[in-house]
Amino acid sequence: MTDFLGGGFGGGGGPERGPQRIDPRDRAQLAESPVEARRVLALFRPHAGPLAVVMIAVVAASVVGLAQPFLLRAVIDVALPQRDVGLLAALVAGMIGVAIATAVLGVVQTWLATTMGQRVMSKLRSDVFAHLQRQSIAFFKRTRGGEIQSRLINDIAGLQSVITMTATAVASNLTTAIGTAVAMAVLDWRLSLLSLVVLPPAIILTRQVALIRRDVTRQRQEAMADLHAQVDEALSINGAMLTKTLGIAQARMDAFDATSSRLVAFEIRSQLAGKWRMATMQIVFAVIPALIYLAAGFPPLSGDLTIGTVVAFTALQAQIFRPVLGLLSMGAQWIGSMALLSRIFGYLDLPVEVPEPAAPVRLAPDAARGEMRFEQVSYRYPDGDADVLRDIDLVIEAGHSVAIVGETGSGKSTMAALCSRLADPTRGRITLDGVDLRDLASADLARLVGVVSQETYLAHASIRANLLQARPDAGDAALWAALTAAQVAETVQALPDGLDTVVGARGHRFSGGERQRIAVARTLLADPCVLILDEATSALDTETEREFQLALDALAHGRTTLTIAHRLSTIRAADEILVLDAGRVVERGTHDQLLAAGGRYAALAS
Repeated sequence: MTDFLGGGFGGGGGPERGPQRIDPRDRAQLAESPVEARRVLALFRPHAGPLAVVMIAVVAASVVGLAQPFLLRAVIDVALPQRDVGLLAALVAGMIGVAIATAVLGVVQTWLATTMGQRVMSKLRSDVFAHLQRQSIAFFKRTRGGEIQSRLINDIAGLQSVITMTATAVASNLTTAIGTAVAMAVLDWRLSLLSLVVLPPAIILTRQVALIRRDVTRQRQEAMADLHAQVDEALSINGAMLTKTLGIAQARMDAFDATSSRLVAFEIRSQLAGKWRMATMQIVFAVIPALIYLAAGFPPLSGDLTIGTVVAFTALQAQIFRPVLGLLSMGAQWIGSMALLSRIFGYLDLPVEVPEPAAPVRLAPDAARGEMRFEQVSYRYPDGDADVLRDIDLVIEAGHSVAIVGETGSGKSTMAALCSRLADPTRGRITLDGVDLRDLASADLARLVGVVSQETYLAHASIRANLLQARPDAGDAALWAALTAAQVAETVQALPDGLDTVVGARGHRFSGGERQRIAVARTLLADPCVLILDEATSALDTETEREFQLALDALAHGRTTLTIAHRLSTIRAADEILVLDAGRVVERGTHDQLLAAGGRYAALAS
């Protein structure tokens, strides 16, 4: 399904964009994940009243607009020849009234349709965002961030066509086409027969030109997407660092130039296709009335055919062209919109691997002691075929510290993830003060269990805003106290803007050690009773690690601590050390005991 993300859909736009060919990718998407009618109707059910008013306004505007040609015929055939000023004034007033009525109805229709559409899209965006936030970390590991953004923003934005335009366009075009055809037959049935011969080739010709332009536009959009991707890859902080360290600036420049050149070619073709379309339509609109005038001059018709009828008929014939083209576009737009809904519903239907408890147990942070227990805990990834952790039994008494060591892939970080409920055990359970973590609300658990990892994330905001994420009501005194305890207060004080300094993208304004100490200060503000240190110092140099360790010591003081260690020098003082191998605990004891045993730990320490 990911192949369909990020543009190139059949939906979008009104009839003025011309007929559109159904995208095969949209058909494939719907074949893979059909959209049930009840789910589409459910989106509009809360807005049934405004939707009904919109449809009434659309039909009314189309019907009222058909009065214009008949008023025009009366002006030309009756009021002007007879110099009937009263009738002329009434007819002109009627024409002005029709124009005002259709304009007002159009504004009302647009206002109601846009308001309804925006509310539906806002609700859909919020529902998808909330559902994605409930997904486990495993989902985000296997899903590209660009795909999530595409569905959440681009796909839902693309639905504006079906929500605010497609339904009303069908009603408007269908009403206008049928009403115009009837009015043409009423004016003169013989000229109507002529129109049946003239309109189809004109519509087909214009449709083909529009389809060519649509294909060129798609290629242009794809080239533009490539250009955006190259800008993001080359000019983001990480991309710029990679370019400079690998010395590939010229290669990236060449690739950018090539894509930019392709875009120029597509832009030229797109503009020319548009000009050809306009030229074709101008010719069509010139030929149709010319043929009517020619037909009206033949003796079999000229006897009872008035000038007003001819003028009114040519106006109607021009008017029927647009709604017929619009109706030809509806199929592709509808399929494209349904494909967008299919992608969005696909996210809404994702199972929640770490669900919120139906009846959460309340564990107040100020009353929590911090005792954690692993009871026969095993874990297997959703798409895995073997357990990553097997039969882990562990008790971390309140205020004590336990360290986990082992080779890469032994299951250390998985244990840390289970403690903060980024995933749930496949078997067994983990408790905090006797309460199963699955029975705690996620917001409560986040206040009870703090995590510091090597992958520190700071939002692109001020230091103050980053710290307040942990405790929104904290004052400046509390912020400075946390920064002081984290051994980073002097660094922040030296900055011109102090707490209001913007940390930059992912915090790259600061060094790795400074970023991690700011993260420690943030965790200190949250004041959790349990602390998970997941290889927090593994990416730091020796000097920075020594400074950072002081901040960690302040953070761990008086808290239950589980440390995932990469460097054994950081966990010598732990109350107990566990050695993992292939998901099992193979050794446990203090640093001195394990060294004396001469086993796996001693080998790791050597």
